[in-house]
Amino acid sequence: MSIGSEFKEFAMKGNVVDMAVGIIVGGAFGKIISSFVGDVVMPPLGKAIGGVSFGDLGTSLGLGSDGKTEVILKWGAFLQTMFDFLIIAIVLFIALKGINRLKQPPAAAPAAPSAPPANEVLLAEIRDLLKQPR
Repeated sequence: MSIGSEFKEFAMKGNVVDMAVGIIVGGAFGKIISSFVGDVVMPPLGKAIGGVSFGDLGTSLGLGSDGKTEVILKWGAFLQTMFDFLIIAIVLFIALKGINRLKQPPAAAPAAPSAPPANEVLLAEIRDLLKQPR
């Protein structure tokens, strides 16, 4: 079997295609959530803390090795990314919880008791015969 045919067989498996679709949709979903956090959630939050944009928050560590550019620790951008992650995690949790609720089969009615084994039936018949008067 050639490498080309092996790769084709691998690439056409259902799991690989499903995973590729999931990654593409996940990337698009990540952009939507980032926009939601950056454009909807963070501006009011920034205004509430004094009109500061989280992306602009940082601490200067001094000048770089060239002596001209300033080295800045951008902890505000990190905080923004943490908010993105938190909101994505919450949305995924809620979505998966809903999907799992839909997947659960309805509670099955209790099954009727199964018939006793043949040896127990025979023993019960013998017992009943012995109880009868002669």
